[in-house]
Amino acid sequence: MSRPRVIYWFRTDLRLHDSPALKAALDLQPECLYPIWCWDPHYVYRARVGPNRWQYLLDCQSDLSASLTGLNPKSKLFVVREAPTTLLPKLFAAWRISHLVFEKDTDAYARERDGKVMDLAREAGVQVVVRCGRTLYDSDELVKANGGKPTMSISQVQRAGPKVGAIPRPIPAPLSIPSPGETPLDFDQDQPAQEPDINAIQRDSKEISYAQLAGPNGDFAVPTMEELGLKPATTSHRGGESIALRALDEIIANENYTATFEKPKTAPTAFLPQATTLLSPHMHFGSLSCRLFYWRAQDVVDNYTGTPSQPPTSLTGQLLFRDMYFGAQASLGYKFGQCYGNSHCRFIPWHLPSTVNPQNGLITGTYSIDTALAETWFQRWKHGVTGFPWIDALMRQLRAEGWIHHLGRHAVASFLTRGGCYIDWERGAEVFEEWLIDHEAASNIGNWQWLACAAFFAQFYRVYSPVAFPLKWDKAGAFVRRYVPELRHYPAKYIYEPWKAPLLEQKRAGCLVRGDGLGQDVEEGGVKIYPRPMFDFAERRAVCIDAIKTAYRVNLYGDDPRVKDGSWRLLFPSGHNTDNGDGDGLAVRAAVEENGDSKKTKEDGDMGVGVGVDEDAGGAADRGGENRGGDVGGNKRVTTTRKRKAEGRDGAGKQQSTLDALFTSTSTPGPKTKTTTKKVKLSR
Repeated sequence: MSRPRVIYWFRTDLRLHDSPALKAALDLQPECLYPIWCWDPHYVYRARVGPNRWQYLLDCQSDLSASLTGLNPKSKLFVVREAPTTLLPKLFAAWRISHLVFEKDTDAYARERDGKVMDLAREAGVQVVVRCGRTLYDSDELVKANGGKPTMSISQVQRAGPKVGAIPRPIPAPLSIPSPGETPLDFDQDQPAQEPDINAIQRDSKEISYAQLAGPNGDFAVPTMEELGLKPATTSHRGGESIALRALDEIIANENYTATFEKPKTAPTAFLPQATTLLSPHMHFGSLSCRLFYWRAQDVVDNYTGTPSQPPTSLTGQLLFRDMYFGAQASLGYKFGQCYGNSHCRFIPWHLPSTVNPQNGLITGTYSIDTALAETWFQRWKHGVTGFPWIDALMRQLRAEGWIHHLGRHAVASFLTRGGCYIDWERGAEVFEEWLIDHEAASNIGNWQWLACAAFFAQFYRVYSPVAFPLKWDKAGAFVRRYVPELRHYPAKYIYEPWKAPLLEQKRAGCLVRGDGLGQDVEEGGVKIYPRPMFDFAERRAVCIDAIKTAYRVNLYGDDPRVKDGSWRLLFPSGHNTDNGDGDGLAVRAAVEENGDSKKTKEDGDMGVGVGVDEDAGGAADRGGENRGGDVGGNKRVTTTRKRKAEGRDGAGKQQSTLDALFTSTSTPGPKTKTTTKKVKLSR
């Protein structure tokens, strides 16, 4: 009997160490092993990916290819430039393949794609072997152990995980691999449709990566940024298994840091170096095994003579959070990445809501501009010109480097949603999807729902101040001076509130505060310009809290029939389906009308607090479980001097990805207001 001929399909596992799927392929004792990457046009044209994340991917692929060649000079990563659903059946025949092996992926798009590929493999008589290696626990098994429900809190993961079994110890990298066989490509290439190209904005030249199946030189090389037509990457962070393992070694060598790490106590203002591990992009691309990270950290904790930190704030706790989000996504699928139709996401009538395809109930890639001012706020937030230096510094760091600290993500997300702009969390998730090098659909959407208090977390009165919060970490403003250089010479007393500086002080600092930062000169007569704040933060915080409180009282979730048919408008006060263009339309305006003058700090009988309290680093220690699907009773921690109760508390929710076919719909079953549909493509 002939020995197996195996394709090993690399995807989210760009490494050799601790790869259960690769081990399964080698355990077949194959005659030949083809390590391939299918250059999927879904990611090239349909998913939001900026140059920094593209560069990181190419780094990881090149590093892996070199490592494969190091094990066997005849081997490498064979990048074949066609969609997997059309390419793999042709490779099965051309290369006489008997087995297809890959790592399990529970992202909504990947699950759908892999289902099609497995059906095609069965039709071709090819055996498929799939192994879990992307998460600590198999996400589907974790959901089963959670009673068949999405995991909405760390406590649920901690209870369900042991039912799945012990977290496996990492397995070593192989010492050798079989040679590939011949690689004939005697078949026609299925050229992908380039339109719509959601990443056209990232390109400065023509995208030509699909010109030839095996690349321009016919050697299956990793594509280049030039072939993709992409603008140059601006991040200094680089990918690859060899870099990831060195970084992990350095972290673990610092036993005190490893054993006592607590996320809320790490400074979001730290840079060169940052205060956290920055291993998340490696885990996204699979250049670092999460199980290796877990056990190396846990072994240090187990042998530590002092008092170690514990989940959820410890290093291992951060990995449990990641599994929580993956479990929620695995359970809810595509609906996880949107509010509409999502059984675990609280419905809140935000500004700039997504449009939805009524045929399949999925977001279309467009959103409605219900008020021009909200759109202006969104664009100012995205481009780091809000007039609040802390927020602007974070957004500029994100765009330039592809990464910001966890608490920085908290701050900008709170500001965009419930703490200032009252803009749909889906808009913020899209920006993070585009710019983060560590973007994972599950974690990104989950965190945005958490921070918007739409799922998982319900303490909406805790808001990050763009002034008080950074002052706790960086009184001199070094972080702002680095990322908002026009403010570099401002005195420390004005660094977070430059609009308060007298005109003479502004001139001395070489930067005047004026305008909105959009479409204007950054210098005037040799003097730099920084924008005025786009609103009064205390006023907006109060408005948002009142509006969220109204949404919690109405208590609808995304799968409610009244959300689907639009009759939710009847449950909210008048003003939710009118807008005077003053930025307080829809839910915000209605909440103000119902609850009185939000500019005044007042006691609220239901919550026992005023209009809100500043969030602090302790927010990162919360366990979630306060909205639908969460733990009974929610989070019982007392977070300030008085116990606070949030309305409508009954459980928590989560995440997704979007089909290519959805990009053609323009249907909008949202609020019947005068809106403009903005064609902003989405894919998660």
